Amino acid sequence: MIRHSDIDNDTLRQHIKDRSIQFGGHIGLKIYGTLDCTSGKRMKRENRVFFGLEKEALEKGFRPCGHCMRDNYQQWISLNK
Repeated sequence: MIRHSDIDNDTLRQHIKDRSIQFGGHIGLKIYGTLDCTSGKRMKRENRVFFGLEKEALEKGFRPCGHCMRDNYQQWISLNK
């Protein structure tokens, strides 16, 4: 997990380009989603974190975004009732 406030923009772009960062999340709400999610793009920099793999986000206790990852979110709900 990488905090957005701990990484400069050039390094972030390079990680996205080489696909070592594939998901973004909200540290306070514990939600993660795709990097192009409209909900995720609106969050403040200090609340944003990045993950390389979906498994990493789940292991950190984050849940899938109900907007950009609807199927994963429905599966997560069914497993966490």
